[in-house]
Formats: sequence, structure tokens, C-alpha cells
Amino acid sequence: MQQRGAGQSGPTQLLPRLPRMTRERKQGGGRREAGAANQIETEESASVTLGAQATARGAWPMSGSWPMSGEGRVPPGQRGRCSSPDRRGRAELGLQHLFNLAMSSPEIASLSWGQMMVKGCSTTYKDCKVWPGGSRTWDWRETGTNHSPGVQPADLEEVVKKGVKTLVIGRGMSEALQVPASTVDYLKKNGIDVLVLQTEKAVKEYNALVAQGVKVGGVFHSTC
Repeated sequence: MQQRGAGQSGPTQLLPRLPRMTRERKQGGGRREAGAANQIETEESASVTLGAQATARGAWPMSGSWPMSGEGRVPPGQRGRCSSPDRRGRAELGLQHLFNLAMSSPEIASLSWGQMMVKGCSTTYKDCKVWPGGSRTWDWRETGTNHSPGVQPADLEEVVKKGVKTLVIGRGMSEALQVPASTVDYLKKNGIDVLVLQTEKAVKEYNALVAQGVKVGGVFHSTC
């Protein structure tokens, strides 16, 4: 039996040496993980920076308008609508509101008996509402409107809420659609200039105001 001398507490246990290749592999893996983490952090930082710059410039890319239609799939009041697509997260930051303020009113591209088209929208309207940044079908059934007594404040409320400065009313090709004095008073009380014209003349006047950059809206009847 081996004798232990003074100062010896017991046999020394040596840890096994890892092969050089294994140590290098582990060290390399750690460097790769650290590098990947740094890359992710850099990309996230760049993304935040670009987002902040785009927000400051108001430069988020916006796609064109498209029609939304389909009975049973779109709620009443939303059918035949053409407007800017939902910005989702951007709307939460107030960009939706700022973008709407900056948008111009769409030009009316064509008018014939019973048919109207708005520039940038593929929907064909019979009667339509237009405002800065969008348009939709003017469905008289929503408010119970008829030729007499005619256009009601409820028909115009949606357009008024878009912040228009001028509102053009097209009474039809034969001017059969009435516009009561109470409806005109409603617009004036909201600080809105109102033009009531035969529809062909109304469209020409509306498009002229669009060309001048006026924040204009309108409701147009395309038949009698």
C-alpha cells in the first residue's frame, strides 16, 4: 500500500482534457451565437430607426383604393365603398388621421344616365357619395330618402364628418331630387359651403374644385 507523506490530503483527481477540436468547436459556437444576437439587435434597431424616420416624414407607402362589395359579407353602409386600405398598427399611431387630412378628393371619371365612376375605383355607382380619400354607393334605403322631400341631413352626415369645406349636391339629370332648406341650413351651420346643381353641372363644378385642391365632397344622383 502506498504511504501518504505529510501535507498530502489524498490523490489528486485530474479532469479529462477535451480534445482541441471540441474546445474550438464550442468556442466557435459561442461566437456565432453572440454574432447572431448582435445581428438581430442591429436589425431591430435599424427597423425602429427607419420606422421613426418614415413616421416623421409621413412617408409610409400607401397602396391604391379598391372596391369592397358583396351582399352578406359587408355591413350596410359599407357596400360599394372605395377608400384607402386599413393601416392597422399605423392607425394606432394616428397616421390614419394624418393621412386622411392630407388626402385629396377623388375626381369623378365618368357620368352617364344611371352610371358614375370615380377615379381610382373600379365600382360603378348609380348614386354615390365622395369625400377626400374615398367614395361609396349612396343608398337611399339607409335613410328612407326619396325624390320628395329629398336630400336629408342624414344623407350628408358621413361626408360632413370627413372634414370637407365644400359639399356639392347633384339633383339628378332632370333635377327631380329635392333639397329642402333645412338640409342647406344644416351644412351652413357646420361651416360648409354648399352647391346644389343639376348632376352634370354638379360633377363639372366638383371636378373643378378638386383640381383647385379644395377639400370637397359630394352626393350625386345619376338618373331623374
